[in-house]
Amino acid sequence: MVSVDVVTPPSLEPDIPYCPPPDEGVRIHHHDDALLVVDKPAGLLTVPGRGPDRQDCLLSRVARQFGDALIVHRLDMATSGLVVMARGADMQRRLSHLFQSRQVGKRYEAWVHGLPRDDAGDIDLPLITDWPRRPRQMVCHERGKPSLTRWQVLARDERRGLTRMSLEPVTGRSHQLRVHLLAQGHPIVGDPLYGDPAVQRPWPRMMLHACEVSLPHPVTGPQARVQVCSPALFPI
Repeated sequence: MVSVDVVTPPSLEPDIPYCPPPDEGVRIHHHDDALLVVDKPAGLLTVPGRGPDRQDCLLSRVARQFGDALIVHRLDMATSGLVVMARGADMQRRLSHLFQSRQVGKRYEAWVHGLPRDDAGDIDLPLITDWPRRPRQMVCHERGKPSLTRWQVLARDERRGLTRMSLEPVTGRSHQLRVHLLAQGHPIVGDPLYGDPAVQRPWPRMMLHACEVSLPHPVTGPQARVQVCSPALFPI
């Protein structure tokens, strides 16, 4: 089969002006000697970017309180919600293994354009980096990595033609939720990178939030599973 590209606006995400939200302190949902679970606001990088104007990020803000905090996974700048961080290099290795072996449960909520006919389903489309237009990703049946997203409708706004969804990324590919939903004809509302820019531009942010995370504790194991929820408070 041939590659199936996605329709994207011409600008690259790194060229989007970086205007991080005010530093009002990071919300810490869970902390112990092994790990942290914190809330990232939309518009804030997870880790420093290129250039002196992109050093303000979630990691730098958390490090002021927890100097041994290390990144285990990331959220896109435009996405808000829960991020797991390690306390030290040993815990980073243990937590990274939990993510790589798919022992970490994650759930997102999003508003998308359109009104899906079904109430739930799976999106099973292989993804690969769209190198000429990176960091964009695209569907590619020849070289893409297997990628699976489970979705469920939470609410439909028929007047505005929008749908609120619960999303479970079974795999964790870059931009997976954004590209999978776009490929189904339901781009995430306010996405600055994918979809029709004329439709997306009026929205104040991308309506995607990491609202639940569940994982075995890296020291005590499954008997002390860490479960954290963060309600999605979308400006919509």
